[in-house]
Amino acid sequence: MGKGSNVQKAQAARERNQKKMGKSDEERKAAAQKAAKDSTAFMCSVCRQTFMVNVKLTLLHGHAVAKHPDKTPATCFTALVGFDPNAPAGAAAAAPAAVVKPKKKKKEEVDLSSLLDAGLSVGKKKGKK
Repeated sequence: MGKGSNVQKAQAARERNQKKMGKSDEERKAAAQKAAKDSTAFMCSVCRQTFMVNVKLTLLHGHAVAKHPDKTPATCFTALVGFDPNAPAGAAAAAPAAVVKPKKKKKEEVDLSSLLDAGLSVGKKKGKK
């Protein structure tokens, strides 16, 4: 056998050990910075309350209306400029019209008595082989 097999084994072992060790210090710092940035993605300019990056605009609008009724929602959050809370949520996303599929026809029920009249039996009777 050549040296190639030992090199592959050593490389595979090195990768397994790296997975066991976990993240490096640089990766941990980068992940912590990303988490901090995502947790303060939206900040109310009036009360400085922070919101996560995945918050919906309706929640931001609700905060602005409930907590700061004397201010406009756009002054609290720049993301609310041009936001219409009365518009349906999926109106902007649903640009193509939905295709309506025709309903499937129900199968007609077969009258089994006509089959029995024709000489067919229901099945094997117990006791007969």
